[in-house]
Amino acid sequence: MRVGKVSPAGCVEEERRVRANDRVYNEKFSYADNRIKTSKYNIFTFLPINLFEQSQRVANAYFVVLLILQLIPEISSLSWFTTIVPLVMVLTISAVKDATDDYFRHKSDQQVNNRQSQVLIRGKLQNEKWMNVRVGDIIKLENNQFVAADLLLLSSSEPYGLCYIETAELDGETNLKVRQALTVTSDLGTDISKLAEFDGEVICEPPNNKLDRFTGTLHWCGSKHPLDNERMLLRGCVLRNTDWCFGLVVFAGPQTKLMQNCGRSTFKRTSIDKLMNTLVLWIFGFLICMGIILAVGNTFWEVQVGGAFWAWLRWGLGNSIYSGFLTFWSYIIILNTVVPISLYVSVEVLRLGHSYFINWDRKLFYNQRNTPAEARTTTLTEELGQVEFIFSDKTGTLTQNIMVFNKCSINGTTYGDVYDDFGLKVDITERTPCVDFSFNSLSDPKFRFHDSSLVEAVKGGGACVQEFFRLLALCHTVMPEERSEGELVYQAQSPDEGALVTAARNFGFVFRARTPETITLDEMGHSVTYQLLAFLDFSNVRKRMSVIVRNPKGEIKLYSKGADTIVFERLHPSNEELLYTTSEHLNEFAGEGLRTLALAYKDLEEDAFGEWMKRLLYASTVLENRQELLNQLYEEIEQDMMLLGATAVEDKLQEGVPETIACLSLANIKIWVLTGDKLETAMNIGYSCNMLRDDMDEVFIISGHSSLEVGCELRRAKEQILGPSSAKLSATGKSFSSTSDSVFEETIIAEYGLIINGHSLAQALEVDLEQVLLDVACLCKTVICCRVTPLQKAQVVELVKRHKRAVTLAIGDGANDVSMIKTRVPLLRPTFLQELLRYLQPLFGYGSKFLCYFFYKNFAFVQTVYDQWFITLYNIVYTSLPVLAMGLFDQDVNEQFSLRYPSLYRPGQLNLLFNKRKFFTCMLHGVFTSFVLFFLPYCLCLSAIRDDGSHVSDQQAFAVTIATSLVIVVSVQIGLDTNYWTAVNHFFVWGSVAMYFAILFAMHSDGLFSIFPSQFPYVGTARNALTQKSVWLVILLTTVVCIMPMLAVRFLKKDLHPSLANKVRLLQRASRKQPPGSRVARRPRTRLTGAGFTHQQGATGEIITSGRNMKLTVSAHSSAPTDKSSSWIGSVLGKRGGMEEETGSEGPARDPTDGIGAPGGVSGDPTDGIGAPGRVAGDSKGGIRAPGRVARDPTDGIGAPGRVARDPTEEAEEGLVVEIVT
Repeated sequence: MRVGKVSPAGCVEEERRVRANDRVYNEKFSYADNRIKTSKYNIFTFLPINLFEQSQRVANAYFVVLLILQLIPEISSLSWFTTIVPLVMVLTISAVKDATDDYFRHKSDQQVNNRQSQVLIRGKLQNEKWMNVRVGDIIKLENNQFVAADLLLLSSSEPYGLCYIETAELDGETNLKVRQALTVTSDLGTDISKLAEFDGEVICEPPNNKLDRFTGTLHWCGSKHPLDNERMLLRGCVLRNTDWCFGLVVFAGPQTKLMQNCGRSTFKRTSIDKLMNTLVLWIFGFLICMGIILAVGNTFWEVQVGGAFWAWLRWGLGNSIYSGFLTFWSYIIILNTVVPISLYVSVEVLRLGHSYFINWDRKLFYNQRNTPAEARTTTLTEELGQVEFIFSDKTGTLTQNIMVFNKCSINGTTYGDVYDDFGLKVDITERTPCVDFSFNSLSDPKFRFHDSSLVEAVKGGGACVQEFFRLLALCHTVMPEERSEGELVYQAQSPDEGALVTAARNFGFVFRARTPETITLDEMGHSVTYQLLAFLDFSNVRKRMSVIVRNPKGEIKLYSKGADTIVFERLHPSNEELLYTTSEHLNEFAGEGLRTLALAYKDLEEDAFGEWMKRLLYASTVLENRQELLNQLYEEIEQDMMLLGATAVEDKLQEGVPETIACLSLANIKIWVLTGDKLETAMNIGYSCNMLRDDMDEVFIISGHSSLEVGCELRRAKEQILGPSSAKLSATGKSFSSTSDSVFEETIIAEYGLIINGHSLAQALEVDLEQVLLDVACLCKTVICCRVTPLQKAQVVELVKRHKRAVTLAIGDGANDVSMIKTRVPLLRPTFLQELLRYLQPLFGYGSKFLCYFFYKNFAFVQTVYDQWFITLYNIVYTSLPVLAMGLFDQDVNEQFSLRYPSLYRPGQLNLLFNKRKFFTCMLHGVFTSFVLFFLPYCLCLSAIRDDGSHVSDQQAFAVTIATSLVIVVSVQIGLDTNYWTAVNHFFVWGSVAMYFAILFAMHSDGLFSIFPSQFPYVGTARNALTQKSVWLVILLTTVVCIMPMLAVRFLKKDLHPSLANKVRLLQRASRKQPPGSRVARRPRTRLTGAGFTHQQGATGEIITSGRNMKLTVSAHSSAPTDKSSSWIGSVLGKRGGMEEETGSEGPARDPTDGIGAPGGVSGDPTDGIGAPGRVAGDSKGGIRAPGRVARDPTDGIGAPGRVARDPTEEAEEGLVVEIVT
C-alpha cells in the first residue's frame, strides 16, 4: 500500500488517506485547510507586483527608461515632469483598476471563508467558519445551504440516505442531481453519538479537477465499501429538498474539485493587442531612426559650422561626435510624445464601456429567466466584430431542451400518428383530441398524446407493449417526490429521462419509489417492487445505460436503453428482421427532427449472473483503472439482447433561430453545429433552421468507418466542388493559405453542405486527413458534425483556430460543451446573437476608428517647439476624453440598419477597418499635419508685425500659436470623424477645447508666476498672442490647410468608391425624410410545415412584386439574376420586417432578400452589395432567378451577383426621390 503523505519538499500526492474524527492523524499529511484565496495581492505585495506586471508593457518600460534619461543633465532637453506626470497617471489608473478588482476578490474570499458551518468537534456540533474546517471533520448541512468542502455523504433526512443537490455552480445545469449514502453509513442517521464514534478511513484518489469522477474505498468495521461520484457532495453545490445531511470532509479549500477547476486564468490577447504591440515597436524604430538622422546631422553641423565656437565653449577634440551622441538621446526625449503611453489605458476603458453596454441592453434581457446578458470578460469585446466561425451545440442551444414524448416503435409497430376515417395521416394541431388517461388516477394531466391505439394496446395486455413501458419506468436515474397523495413530481437529471418516465407513468407504469436496493412501480393499478441488483450507468463513451433487476417471480432481467447504433450492435442475431423494421421507423422519426433511443432487454441466468456479480464487486473496490474494468464487465453482460423498440422525443427549436441563421449568413459568419444526436435528427434540424436547403447543389454525407474510406469520401467531395484539376493541385500540398482562402471560397459559385458522423470525424481528425477535412468544410456553406463526443467538439474548434487563424465563437449550454467553450464565453440563448449583431460590427469598427485617430493625433503632435506643460497635458487632458467618447458612443448606422444590413459586418472579418496599411495612412496624415502646423505659421509669422511695429511672435508666442492650432485641428478632425453626436460627445470635444484655453491663460497668469516663478515664467504670453487678429487668421488658415485635403479625399472616395457603410448611411438619412404614416403592403408570412421551413422557388420575385419594396426613381434600369440563396433569407427576414412595421418602426421598407440593397429595384454595382436584385421598374416578373450563378466580388456586401449598372447612391447625392410602392 502506498502512503499518501505529502512531503515538505512538495512531492506529488499519489493517494489520499482520511480518517474520520481524527485531526491528529490527518494533520500528519499536511492537507490544505478550507481557506480559499483568489486574490493576487496583499497590502505589502501590491505595489511591487503590480509595478512589475505593468512594466511588462513595452510602452511603460520605455517611459521608465526615458525618465531615467531625463535625470541626466547633459541630455535632458525637457523637464522630468513631462514624462513623470503622464507615466504616473497611466500607472495609477491601471493600479487603481487592478486594486479595485483585487479588493472585490478579497471581499468575496472573506465572505466565503467566514460562512458558518456546523462541525462535529469532540462529540458536539459547533458553529465554525468555513476556513476553520479540516479534512476528516464531519459536517452537518441543512436545506438550501452551500456545501463547504468535498464531502463523502454519510446520512441524510431522506429515506435510504438519499439527498438532492443543485450543481449550477459547477456545470451550469439547474436540474437537481441525486446523491445516495452507503447503506452502512446511512444507518448513522442524526445520532450525534454514533457519528462521533465513526472512525472509518477513506482511501481515494489525490485531488484533481474531474468533476464527474471519484474513485475511493471506505474501510470500516473490517469491510471495504466502494465509493464513486454518486456518494460525493462537491463544494459549490447547494442542498435542495433535503432537511439535513451529514458528510465527511475528503478535500478542503484549494484542493476541492471546484477550486482545482479555477486555476489561473490565462491572459487572452486579442488581435488588436498583438497589432498594437507591433505598431508600438515600429514607432520605437521610427523614433530611433529619427534620432539617428538628427544626431548625424548635428555631427556634420558641428564639424562644418559649430567648430568655430569650440574655443569659446572650451570643448576638446572629438566633441562633434560626442555632441551627436548627446543629441541622439536629447531627441529621443523630445520626440517621446510619438509613443502612445496612454493608449493601453484608453483601450481598457473602451472595452469596459462596451461590456457595460452589453450588460445594460434591454433587448438582450431574457424575460423567461429574468436574466440580463453578462459580458464576463472585457478583453474580447472588439473580437466579436471579427468572428468568422460559430460553433454551436444543438440541444438547448438551437433547441429549447424541453422534451415531449412524441412517438414510439414497439415490436415493429409505430404509435403516435393520427389517421382519419380514410386511413390518411392527419397533421396534429392544438385542436386534435388527446388520449383519455382517466383510467389511470396517477397520470400527469399536462401530458398530451394523440394516438389512442397505444392505450388500447397497453390495456389489452400486450406483452411487448407492457415490457416496453416497464423498461422506461425502471431504467433511469429519476427520483420521485410525492408532495401529496397522487401528486408525483419527478426530479430528472436530463429532460429526456423526465419525458420518458412521464410517458410510462401515463400509460400505466408509474414509477413510485426508489431505495438503494429496490424500485417500486404501480403497474396498471398494482404495486410491484423490483430488487435492484446492478446499475450500469450512462457515459459519453458508452452512450447507453442499463439496470439489472429481479422481478417478483424471481426472474433476473437486464433492461437497456441508448443510442440506436450502440444498442443494435449488441442485439441477438434473431432480431434481424425486427431490427430492420425498427431502423426504418427510426429514420422516419429522425427525419421529423425527433430525438431517438433504442430499447432492449435480456433474460439472465442465476449462476452466470452470480459469477459476473462477484467480478463486478471486486472491480468496484480497486483504485487503479476502476472505470476501465467496470466498462469491460458492462460490455460483457450487455450482449445478445432482445430488441423491444424505440422512443422518439421532440425537442423544439428556440424562438428566432431561423431568423438568426439568416442574419449570420448575410454577415458571412459560418455556423458549424456540433451535436451528439444521430445523423438524421441533425439533418432535419439543419433543414428546420434553414442551414440546409432543398436548393443546395449537394449535401455531402461522410460516414466511412476506416481512414481510407473517410479520406476517399472527403477527396471526392473536394473534387466535385473544385473540379478535378484544382483538387489535384491542392492534393499535392498546395492547400489554401490562411490569408487568401476566404477570398477563394467566395468564388465558389455553387452551395454545398457537409454532414459528418462521429466515427468518421475521429478518422478525419487524424494528422494526415485533418487538412482535407478543413478544406472541404470551409468550401461548404453548412457543416454539421453529429454523434460527436465532447472531446471531438474541442478538437474541431482547435483545428479551425490553428489552421485558419480565425476568430471563433463557441456556444453551448451544458457540461458536455465545456471543452468546446473553454476559451470563450458561452451564450445561453442563440437569439442573443441576432441582437448582438447590432454590436458585432460597431465593437470592432469603433475601436478601429479610435486607434486611427489616436495614432493620428500623436503623430500630429511631433514637435520640439511646444511648452513643457503643453507636452505634459496634451495626451492626458486636452485629447483624452473626446477620443473615448467617439469610441464609446459613435455609430456608423443605427441599430435597425445594422440588423437590416448584416453585410456591414464583413469589413471587420477582413481586417479592413484597422490594419498596418491604415496605420501608415494615419501616420502620414499626422506627419503632414505636423509639417503644416510648423511651417505655415512660421512662414506667416516670420515677417508679420503688430500695429505698433513690433514682431507679432517670439518663440513662446509662436509655440502658443502652434499649440492652439493643434488643439483646434485635432478637435475639428474628431468632429468630422464622429457620425453620431451625443451630449457627451459635445461636452467632451468642446469642453476639452475650453479646458485648453482655461489652462493656457492660467499658466501664463500673474498669479501662478508669483507662486511658482521658475515653473511658469512666461507671464502674459497667451494674452498678448491671442489678442492679435493676425494670429487668429494664422490659426484659421492652418486649420483649413490641415483639414481640407482630408475632406477632399473623403468626398472623392465617397463619391467615386463609396463603402458599404457610406451607402447605408445614405439610406438611413433618406429614411428620416420619409413621410410619417407611410406603410408598405406585405404578403402573408410563410407557413412552417411539419418537415421544417417551407422552401419556394422564385421567392425573391414574389417578394419584389408583392409591393413591399421601395424604389429609387431612375432614368434607366437593367434586370439581373438573383442570388439563389436570397430566397430563404428573404422569407425568414421578411417575418421580422413585418413585425417591425406592425410596431410602427421607422425606416424605409425594403426587399429583405436584397442583402444590402438600396430600397427598391435599382440594379447596383456588383461589388457594392447594394440594390435589390433582379428588379426592373414596372416589370411584374422582376427578380425571377436565372439558372446559374455569377461569382461575385468577395469583398462586397451580400448584393445580388452579376449586376452591372449604376451606383444607386448617385441618385441620392443629386437628390433622393423616395416612392412608396402600394
